[in-house]
Amino acid sequence: MLTGSITNDIKHQFRYGNMVMKLIFINAGVFLFFGVFYLLGFLFQDNSIYNLLLNKLEMHASLSLLVRQPWSAFTYMFLHTGFFHVLFNMLWFYWFGEIFVLYLGDKKVLPLYTLGGVTGAIIYLLAYNLLPVFKPQVDVSMMLGASASVFAIVFAAATLNPDYEIRLLFFGIVRIKYVAVVSLLLDVINIPYGNAGGYIAHVGGALSGYFYIKALQSGFDFTSPFNKLFDGIANLFKPKSNIKVAYKSEMRKGNEASRTKSEQQRVDEILDKIARSGYESLTKEEKDFLFNYSKK
Repeated sequence: MLTGSITNDIKHQFRYGNMVMKLIFINAGVFLFFGVFYLLGFLFQDNSIYNLLLNKLEMHASLSLLVRQPWSAFTYMFLHTGFFHVLFNMLWFYWFGEIFVLYLGDKKVLPLYTLGGVTGAIIYLLAYNLLPVFKPQVDVSMMLGASASVFAIVFAAATLNPDYEIRLLFFGIVRIKYVAVVSLLLDVINIPYGNAGGYIAHVGGALSGYFYIKALQSGFDFTSPFNKLFDGIANLFKPKSNIKVAYKSEMRKGNEASRTKSEQQRVDEILDKIARSGYESLTKEEKDFLFNYSKK
């Protein structure tokens, strides 16, 4: 009974929750999947299957290895091998993802998550293949984790509304611009002391989040290729109905289309206002409208 209740709750959240929650469930599911293989490897003293799967999905710094498994530039951003690694990544993603959704809605989360991960991967590759300090390690270095993607969301939220306040344990109320910048600076400073590839990828994710918002405020969305890709994939799995509804009123169709267009136009106007004057310049009615629209 308890297991069924939990399963139903997860199914409901995954089906009706926003993209932030869906990505958290995906990351958690992948972590548990690999955890099962690791446990079996420990019990039977044979981790060959676990290591094989991990090797195929994590991203290698070596270009010769990467060209043989190019999909790893995407799959690595859903992989975690430590409990606290996935826990803290998903907590950050949840906190800042909800702020991001509040301003820009649900549809832009996955494209930016992907963009941040890909940009982090590119910066990681460039660093390990061009900088002398990393060249001796390039053939044995690999990367996994959602940190670069999460940093993209963090910096996007901080760029959208830098003065948004959150409460931190031991620090009290802090503006998110300070949280984002200090976190990145700490990562950069720690590059010489271990996990250099991960910290370098964080820089790529942060830059992608910052420049994404700046470009969006100028009227350009450079995640549009990802939008088209994801829309195309989603359309492949949409069931095609054989039922023809012949009695639906054309006037009703027109009214629905008009209402949708009007709502989108209103959202665009509010986002333009945020870009010019910040979130706090919005009226209560505008904030409520944006919040309700983001839940659709």
